[in-house]
Amino acid sequence: MSLVPTSDGGNNGPFFAEVEMGADSSAPTVRATVVQASTVFYDTPATLEKAERLLAEAASYGAQLVVFPEAFIGGYPRGSNFGVTIGNRTAKGREEFRKYHASAIDVPDPEVDRLAAMAGKYKVYLVMGVIERDGYTLYCSVLFFDSQGHYMGKHRKMMPTALERVIWGFGDGSTIPVFETPIGKIGAAICWENKMPLLRMAMYAKGVEIFCAPTADAREVWQASMTHIALEGGCFVLSANQFCRRKDYPPPPEYVFSGMEDDLNPESVVCAGGSVIISPSGAVLAGPNHDGEALISADLDLGEIALAKFDFDVVGHYSRPEVLSLTVRDQPTNAVSFTSDSERTERS
Repeated sequence: MSLVPTSDGGNNGPFFAEVEMGADSSAPTVRATVVQASTVFYDTPATLEKAERLLAEAASYGAQLVVFPEAFIGGYPRGSNFGVTIGNRTAKGREEFRKYHASAIDVPDPEVDRLAAMAGKYKVYLVMGVIERDGYTLYCSVLFFDSQGHYMGKHRKMMPTALERVIWGFGDGSTIPVFETPIGKIGAAICWENKMPLLRMAMYAKGVEIFCAPTADAREVWQASMTHIALEGGCFVLSANQFCRRKDYPPPPEYVFSGMEDDLNPESVVCAGGSVIISPSGAVLAGPNHDGEALISADLDLGEIALAKFDFDVVGHYSRPEVLSLTVRDQPTNAVSFTSDSERTERS
């Protein structure tokens, strides 16, 4: 493994790209990079600028696939409770939500077009964590772009965790895509929904080979989950998390880390990264990094997938569908449907 010094073009100083070369040069390989960096909170234009700097940096080292953390565009509101207690919401919490809603992006919208243009400009497949705005409901989503600059689709987080459910809506079965691309079959699950066995089974059934896992979980135990998914699915796992200090969020009283603000100073680490790339055999190819903002890269030898599936193919020779099976409801679920819409569809 080599360490390549890089710079994000901002004020955070140097960070590093970790590069692991594939073991078998005769097998197809894909240079993949996970980005470990912080959002510019409440400033979506500045976050997009930072994303492009990081994407250009990764591309300069040959990345073909670049994965960003959960909620990189729009921000992960770590430490905030949005003024919510059971039976009550505060005026300050409502104002926090208004600002957070304003930082989110519509899909599609000009920000999505810009992300697509970045992917095309640097000739990379891009997997980007965003806060998606759909009217006045927000979703924690992942957007996928191909190396020609086209938006491919999205995944909405199906089950927000704990207080996330106050601010984010729930995805449905219509956004569990696995995209077949020249560099492999790419899909994503976000943070703790990676722990949902049936969601993983749905992705395995779609043939996922490069399993992207944007997250906000920097704990050591997260690494065990990532290794398990790689072994269970016989796939590469790319987990991208933010590395954030208190100074990366607005200062108090504009933004308060509930219950811990008094213990923090501007340099305090509030999210310690842990981004990692793991092979289908469970080997750690790069990371985990807990040191700072970084580009964490590895060459993925896609031939390793067949080696792993020889031992264990969870939806193939190691399945027992006559005993255990899964049905996925993959149609969109809408609160309101209009009969005139279906009548127009039938006539067309």
